[in-house]
Amino acid sequence: MLGGMKTVFSLALAASLALSAPAMAGDHDRARRAVQAGEVLPLRTILDKAAAQFPGDLIEAELEDERGQMVYEIKLISPEGNVIKLHYDARDGRLLSAKGRGVENRP
Repeated sequence: MLGGMKTVFSLALAASLALSAPAMAGDHDRARRAVQAGEVLPLRTILDKAAAQFPGDLIEAELEDERGQMVYEIKLISPEGNVIKLHYDARDGRLLSAKGRGVENRP
């Protein structure tokens, strides 16, 4: 039962994130303008890339300014139950890092 609830929660979270503008702590309008201006990729593009490379359920997605570089931080739960933290360059979608049990630190 808990596994089913987790899946429903993850799917609801993923759907709400996919349908809304990218999340940026405290500044959703700025994130929306950045996507509309073509400065960063839409969150849906990044989520599709993550899903193709890393199986699992979405926990959280954020658009962050890390020392002048716009980065999408994606957190997933792998099928084995491990948390995977991914960083993608928000401008070109390049995987910057992948961390978590069972995941080699790459790009």
